[in-house]
Amino acid sequence: MAVVAVGTRLADWLLWLDRSADQQPDWQQLRVGAQAKVAMAAALPARAKVVLVASTSEASLAIQQAQPGDVITFVPGTYRFAGSAIAVNRAGTDLAGIVVRAEQAGTVFLEFDMTEGFVVAEPYWTFENLSIRGVCAQHSNCEHAFHVVSRASHFTARNNTITEFNAHIKINGSEGKFPDDGLVDGNTLSNSSIRDTESSVTPIDLVAASRWLIRGNWISDFAKGGSDRVSYGAFAKGGGAGNRFEGNFVLCEQRLQGVPGQRVGISLGGGGTGKEYCRDRRCITEQDSGVVQSNLIMSCSDDGIYVNRSATSVIHHNTLIDTGGISARFVESSAEVVGNIVDGSIRSRDGGALHASDNVETSMTRLYLGLHPVRGLYRDHARHDLSWAAEPPRRRLTDAAPDLCGSERPPQPTYGAFEDFSKCLQQAHPGEMPAK
Repeated sequence: MAVVAVGTRLADWLLWLDRSADQQPDWQQLRVGAQAKVAMAAALPARAKVVLVASTSEASLAIQQAQPGDVITFVPGTYRFAGSAIAVNRAGTDLAGIVVRAEQAGTVFLEFDMTEGFVVAEPYWTFENLSIRGVCAQHSNCEHAFHVVSRASHFTARNNTITEFNAHIKINGSEGKFPDDGLVDGNTLSNSSIRDTESSVTPIDLVAASRWLIRGNWISDFAKGGSDRVSYGAFAKGGGAGNRFEGNFVLCEQRLQGVPGQRVGISLGGGGTGKEYCRDRRCITEQDSGVVQSNLIMSCSDDGIYVNRSATSVIHHNTLIDTGGISARFVESSAEVVGNIVDGSIRSRDGGALHASDNVETSMTRLYLGLHPVRGLYRDHARHDLSWAAEPPRRRLTDAAPDLCGSERPPQPTYGAFEDFSKCLQQAHPGEMPAK
């Protein structure tokens, strides 16, 4: 027992050495996530009908009676919803979707004192420019801001700021129907404290749906205080296929630094799925043909990217700093891992087939010695200044994934998620909820 105790203390000390030097940074916000001062609205339907709402009752009635082409627009202000979820049971169409929005981000604040906020069960709904906060006295009573289920295909969440939920956006099938072909684009998802719950803590929790694009989101501070204390920034599992995580920034620990538990950045497969919740009721694989590319993932106490029983996975051009690296686990997993910068190891576990080539990574020997040469590529990673300290490492091949910051990729692109980190920065912080 004494040996175990000494080993535990040594491990804790090494972790402290590894991470405590990263002081609270003077962070310049990435141009990823919700933008309070930038118009991010979708083009309105051709037959758009703007429906102004100025109270919770007006909003609920407008959603209940919505017709294709309606653009339900909140008047600026703060709205508190309590009690039952807001049922979204009217269908839009591909030519005339239904929109719920603030005209300008940072002007409409929705407070949810309810287990679920919007429960979307029909197709072609878009929610944009909203700031949504869970205000439940107990964390277990604020599960989801959005629950997308059943026939709710072609759902879009764009430019929303969502905070204080266990699984901010929950997506799953119901009764043999699945909400496929969704888009989660440019949202900010975070929490201000450890979630005191036994439930899953995963800001984007996607189960059994297919062909979703999760793009350009800021995801941070999703620590779980109950049960196994394992949480994920985002995952897709449950037997779906063709889901993509592209150009997201996952900062596992921003304000909640060094708290107990394990936090994974992005996962294909998550922690696995009960067969009754799987798309095919078997879950031979958790995901097929999933893509994780051009993401920046930082400060995670567990893997930055975790592939669990997911086949033909593509892991391209991600940048991982201060995480456990990339792993593919179990014989059902196969992953092509190319062009990444990994401050950690790239490894297979329990029979996973991981085909890694042309990456910048750190050997296990150096990691055990507490050495992190990858961090030296950047000017000041401890303060999240990821400008190149010198000429960056470049690939000889030209099949680079899109750039995180929107820059053009040259014929010989850099490894990792971005060419020039300065292109990702802005001075304004994305729309936070106003202080009480």
